[in-house]
Amino acid sequence: MSGAAAFGSLSHTLPGSNDPGDANLCQKLASDPLRPQFHLMPSHNWMNDPNGPIYFGGRYHMFHQYNPHGATWGNMHWAHATSADMIHWQHGPIALAPTPGGPDSDGVFSGSAVLDNGKPTVIYTAVAPPSSAGDATLRDGVHTWRETQCLAVAQDDELRIWKKLSEPVIATPPAGLEVTGFRDPALWREGEHWMLVLGSGVHGKGGIILLYTSTDLRHWTYLHPLIEGSPSSSASANPVDTGEMWECPDFFPLGNKHVLLISTMGKVRWKVGTYANQRFTPEKEGVVDWGLYYAAKTMLDADGRRILWGWIPEARPDADLISAGWAGAMSLPRVLSLSSQNELQTEAAPFVGKLRADHAGSVDGVRIRNLAAEIDVRLHSTTDDFNLLLHSDAGDFVSIACSKQSGSRELRVNRVAAPLPAPTGSPVHLHVFLDGSVLEVFANETVALTARVYQIPSGPLRVKLEGNVKLTSLDAWQMNPISKDRLTGSFCS
Repeated sequence: MSGAAAFGSLSHTLPGSNDPGDANLCQKLASDPLRPQFHLMPSHNWMNDPNGPIYFGGRYHMFHQYNPHGATWGNMHWAHATSADMIHWQHGPIALAPTPGGPDSDGVFSGSAVLDNGKPTVIYTAVAPPSSAGDATLRDGVHTWRETQCLAVAQDDELRIWKKLSEPVIATPPAGLEVTGFRDPALWREGEHWMLVLGSGVHGKGGIILLYTSTDLRHWTYLHPLIEGSPSSSASANPVDTGEMWECPDFFPLGNKHVLLISTMGKVRWKVGTYANQRFTPEKEGVVDWGLYYAAKTMLDADGRRILWGWIPEARPDADLISAGWAGAMSLPRVLSLSSQNELQTEAAPFVGKLRADHAGSVDGVRIRNLAAEIDVRLHSTTDDFNLLLHSDAGDFVSIACSKQSGSRELRVNRVAAPLPAPTGSPVHLHVFLDGSVLEVFANETVALTARVYQIPSGPLRVKLEGNVKLTSLDAWQMNPISKDRLTGSFCS
């Protein structure tokens, strides 16, 4: 479930899968102007959470939740793509599929990949019908499932063939806990031991991250909560919606601190703090992305940078997804760092710049074609009140505005707002990526906001500035697609 659990309108399966042999579908996908051109996504159908990103054999491997039977959520498998640069991707066959009668008979949910003595190994959440009401760990108002943690080992260096253990490596939640969920393992090595965290929650007590240890990845001992939340005053059939369940945890060192990421209440939240004696004490916290962004997962790249990935959901009805034949995209890779105040910073990875094409260095020179662009703008407004517009002859397309609200600055992308911390009147740096219907906006290296824009402009987009604002610099690039026909998978090749 993971990401899908937080978006209730998408957490069910509708009819309308696409025929893989339909040439008309290939033509429709290739000519759809709203399909991203340089974000990772399968050629068609539904995708969500990033799973098990890992660098192995000189290539980056990304797995993600995938429905091979349609453009809405359901039938969860692990799709697999590889890349030499985290930008240009080649899609392989599905890596993990449900096993009939097995612990993952109803879905292969989210998880992580590690190298175990050099051997790529994944641990993921498996879902199946509960044998009794007491076995159910997932109840979201639509599904009732038993969640267990299962293991698979790669059988080849291309990570195309995987062998599953027949039984879960973690079969039940800790005794005595009435959990609201039990999923999405994340792993790391600590001395001679493996450590694992699971997203969970306890009825009436709030979200919780469960901590386990093992010497061999196959036999796990529960230690204690890594961290616990607080009770929610809200009510919902889905505990993720109220914060009573924290899913998709990720935990890692950064600088001289540790960072915990959790997904709940429709957002990815970060906590920076101290990890000692196998317990985590948060000292700062915030939101990773204030827009449509969920189920974040990190990895180390070949140079040791901490790279963040996230799922960009859709914001249109299921009927539109079925008609389009595709849904969801992976965010651009983002580099994580800590500010001098130990707050989490996110920036688009610099190697995304290899897709740059035609350049404009002035407002009047910007002409964005095919909804594919990178824009880097530095501004200064003494009143903290300005608007950067992308527009065509048909009117405004995107508004990126700054304003003062109750004494604080606010960034607004169309109708979605985010706080913009910084002293009044200080400079604003905007880094914007437009790709089909996806818009990723970064502000001052500390704020990110991802939006969906389902509009097709009448012609090239231009830039306009409104308000009491001084333009310090502007650079805009047309961006090249990562495939010749928008189809980043092998479906139509």
